[in-house]
Amino acid sequence: SQYSAVDTNPLSVYIMQPIWNKIIKIVPLWIAPNLLTFSGFVMILFNYFLISFYDWDYTASGTSPGLVPTWVWLFSAFTTFCAYALDSIDGKHARRTQSSTPLGELFDHGLDSWATSIFVLSFFSVCSRDNGKTGVSVYTMYIYLSIVLFNFMCSHWEKYNTGVLFLPWGYDISQVVLIAAYLLTGTVGVEVWQKPLLFGYYITDVLVILLIGFSLFLSFPQTLYNIHRAHLKKTLKHDSLYEGLLPLVSPLLLFILLTVWVVLSPSNILAKQPRLFLWMVGVAFSNVICKVIICQMSSTRPELFHWFLFPLALVVYAAISGLLGCMEEAVLGMFTALLTAAHVHYGVCVGRQLSEHLNIYIFSLKKRVQE
Repeated sequence: SQYSAVDTNPLSVYIMQPIWNKIIKIVPLWIAPNLLTFSGFVMILFNYFLISFYDWDYTASGTSPGLVPTWVWLFSAFTTFCAYALDSIDGKHARRTQSSTPLGELFDHGLDSWATSIFVLSFFSVCSRDNGKTGVSVYTMYIYLSIVLFNFMCSHWEKYNTGVLFLPWGYDISQVVLIAAYLLTGTVGVEVWQKPLLFGYYITDVLVILLIGFSLFLSFPQTLYNIHRAHLKKTLKHDSLYEGLLPLVSPLLLFILLTVWVVLSPSNILAKQPRLFLWMVGVAFSNVICKVIICQMSSTRPELFHWFLFPLALVVYAAISGLLGCMEEAVLGMFTALLTAAHVHYGVCVGRQLSEHLNIYIFSLKKRVQE
């Protein structure tokens, strides 16, 4: 299918695009677009592990503000900007080098589906978790992450139904806000997040309210409206309501299972291991989304139940029934490691299959030699 995306966000159209058009001129023509995409993702990952090293349990900013060195926040701003830039120019570079392929599209959106949660998890270190005085509770973090992922999913569910990816306004805005937040933290210190800003509200409260407002009153209605418009124009990809709603079943069940675990966990697993648990949420979600993206690109039907809903259901049942006992954290650790490995393996396999099928290399513009 021919890739089509629509971007109507004024921030993107009037400010960011002209910047990207300047940056793209520096990129040598021999560099493969996927290399740009992947470099951006690696930077986000590296930054995430760097922050995790200084702040594993999200308490550093709240308890002793100097725990995370200033350079880490400034480095975060730098890597976030670079990743945002690379993610914005990879498609332009592909068109410039006449190397646009379905592999590139999948690579870009697949990595984005994972990067989305990593951005959010890195940002939580800035506002720190609730320590009675300031910060956000781990439950707020979980809901916040779920809303961001729900937003991401909506735009791809919409593409699955309409064939057009309407780039959500929230994307550019969130990237700029993230970069600004890191710069602010680096220059002023984390204390800025711990003083009320307006009427006793903290900056974090304002951001959460903005996020929820954006999602529920802008992104989601826009998605429904675009699908409705396609329905009126008779350009919908799927005839039945069942087919149209099919990709939402697995993500919904995933969210229900995870929420059941969070709420009914005997050892309060989210409070004990917020970083591990939220990482697992992001990986699980990314895998579900990748399947939807592939179905949408290849015009195939998504399966009703994603495979790992079954092992997840078993783990959740074992945890909440008390079967795991004091092993709950260890099992979460193992499950997260296995899930991450499975996700990476899946990505590598799909990438290799596509590169062989399309007769191209993933990270090089050279053509494969036909065997």
